[in-house]
Amino acid sequence: MLLPVLGLIVLALCGLVLFGVLTSRVGVLAVVIGVVAALVPVGVVVAAFLWVDRWEPEPAGLLLVTFAWGAFVATATALLINNTAETVGDLLLGSGNGSTFSAVVSAPLVEEAAKAAIVLIVLMRRRKEFDGVVDGIVYAGFSAAGFAFTENIYYFGRAFAENGFGDGSHPGVLAAFILRGVLSPFTHPLFAVFTGLGIGLAARSTVRAVRVLAPLGGYLAAVALHALWNGAATIGGADAFLNIYFLIMVPMFIGVMMLVVWHRRREQRIVAAALPAMANARWIAPSEVDLLASLPGRRKWRRQAAKESGRAAARAVGAYQSAVTELAFLRRAMATGTAPADAATHQDELITTMRASRAEAVRLSRRNAPREGNRSG
Repeated sequence: MLLPVLGLIVLALCGLVLFGVLTSRVGVLAVVIGVVAALVPVGVVVAAFLWVDRWEPEPAGLLLVTFAWGAFVATATALLINNTAETVGDLLLGSGNGSTFSAVVSAPLVEEAAKAAIVLIVLMRRRKEFDGVVDGIVYAGFSAAGFAFTENIYYFGRAFAENGFGDGSHPGVLAAFILRGVLSPFTHPLFAVFTGLGIGLAARSTVRAVRVLAPLGGYLAAVALHALWNGAATIGGADAFLNIYFLIMVPMFIGVMMLVVWHRRREQRIVAAALPAMANARWIAPSEVDLLASLPGRRKWRRQAAKESGRAAARAVGAYQSAVTELAFLRRAMATGTAPADAATHQDELITTMRASRAEAVRLSRRNAPREGNRSG
């Protein structure tokens, strides 16, 4: 019972610290401008990861906590350690070199670890919510989106405090928005995705070496990519930055998107393959197989339920669909020997959830159906 309370206290404290630091550096008005500008790219990033998570949506509360971790805890941790690294760098390497050391060495190591920590916590504390690579990508992406949101508030606010909205001779918040909000809104999530991939692979592997090396390899890849990006922006000059952006970052982003699309299609195949057996076991109705086998079919079913029986019925149908998907993934894991030890118990829980949510949808449908006595003759 104390863990959620302690977690909220930590989040609140980190948020207060960050708010105090930001307002002391750029001022309250600049922070407000930064928040407004940062909402646009973070909205796009969050929407993209929700799209990735469509087959088996993660709990909204857990995604919110993951985002808040990235926005407050990870950012506050990185701020403390990176500032310390900058000071140490100035002492060891000479005045002015500390910022470069912090950007190229400290920031990649610390920030990627801080963003990934919540993904590991979710894996350890909510193992049943972690079904593999896609979940690793989604949780890592939400943590990174929160981190980028807070970081953008500072950069946009600083640009406004120094040069306002900008003009022909001084780049202000508009130039910063184009650079960070339009050209590179996915940089932090792109780095974190590699760690999420590694953790996702470890979550569904029974090989000890994979469970150790996959997250470590993903983390090191994220650090290397982050260091390359920061190095190009800090010491490489405009030409080096553009080369890194177009020759490495853009192809890397496209490659990750292709991988995500492939995994979404793989999830669809897993669900579709499991549905006939679930119908034979009388866990679902045979008439529902086609509706559950595709996202458009599921969406049409929810919209029809909302239209005929209200939003509560649509939510019940959505809960039923999510439980069906989770059960399909669990049965796949049980068949391949990668399921957790309590898989049988979890299966019974999912079947109970399916039946309860389906019964609720049917009840609401019957309650909202027109009665014979109320029809006009």
